[in-house]
Amino acid sequence: MPDIHETVLEIDLGALEHNYRYLRSRIRPATKFMAVVKASGYGSDAVAIARKLVSLGVDALAVAYASEGVALRKGGITLPILVLHPQEGNFEEIITHNLEPSLYSPRILKGFHEIARREGQKGYPVHLKFNTGLNRLGFWENDVRFIREEMGESEVLSVKGILSHLGASEDLDERDFTERQIAMFRRIVQEAEKALGPIPIKHLLNTSGILNYPEAQWDMVRSGIGIYGYGNDPRFDPELKPVVSLKTVISQLHRIEPGETVGYNRAFRAEGYKTTATLPLGHADGIGRHYGQGKAFVIVKGKRAPIIGNVCMDMLMIDVTEIDCKEGDEVILFGKGQSADEFASYAGTISYELLTGISPRVKRIYKDRNPG
Repeated sequence: MPDIHETVLEIDLGALEHNYRYLRSRIRPATKFMAVVKASGYGSDAVAIARKLVSLGVDALAVAYASEGVALRKGGITLPILVLHPQEGNFEEIITHNLEPSLYSPRILKGFHEIARREGQKGYPVHLKFNTGLNRLGFWENDVRFIREEMGESEVLSVKGILSHLGASEDLDERDFTERQIAMFRRIVQEAEKALGPIPIKHLLNTSGILNYPEAQWDMVRSGIGIYGYGNDPRFDPELKPVVSLKTVISQLHRIEPGETVGYNRAFRAEGYKTTATLPLGHADGIGRHYGQGKAFVIVKGKRAPIIGNVCMDMLMIDVTEIDCKEGDEVILFGKGQSADEFASYAGTISYELLTGISPRVKRIYKDRNPG
């Protein structure tokens, strides 16, 4: 890798391959693997991530919204792409780009059915999402009859998959709840296949489900955070490698005297002689003000340095009094020496929020292999 001279998000495609192969090893060889690349590949680069996964043999991809699926198609991705949260205004776009919608309510089913009929579709692949306890999206268990009546004898739509989503699969204290979700999904699958005929793909497990409930893998599993290197459990963290690292440089050093202040609102006041470093990133890059005031640390020369004062829009300041460093030196926010989980915890949040909040203006670079 070249030396870092600006703020970058380093994407390690070798780590992605490692994580994919590890998660694959946790399921049966015949079980399909759907990789979730929504939110720009969890804040990285959805097209680059998807291309790498295609080369590794992933079976399908998932995104949240139609626009994300369209971007993948324009990036040359031809695999099946599931749209997890389709909206009525995007149904024609979904069909135009051969995306597979997850239909989750009577309104969405009726609306998509009508558009597909109007577009002259026959056997268009859809997935039916059922709510088993997360209470976010999904048909109710007793909606199977409505679905059967709505689809009738029409051949416009073909039910390719049926799915639900686990709400607490990473929390073993909630095992009873998760087992009830699994049992409910099993009942729904039986009822749906009795009413609609065989459904080729049943999928329930997320990353933590793969790791904790492999007996419920059915025909396909879905992994998001796991392929990016986080298993939601310290037991699995050693088996996974974080795919992205956020790095920057020291723009300027300041040596300040006791009583001097740093940054907006004079939020940091030096109690003694201090050396501070200014870094070229801030809340416009995804590092919010809630990381300031000494709550979070970055890594400089292998040592922790606290973020001091208020984080600015484009800059933040750190205390490097005890660190032998110079202007232009590399600084790691998360990556080697500190995981995204750890950095996020300083602000009372989780890696998902931190990773997906990194601004598009942060340059993406690729470690080891170019995604093409």
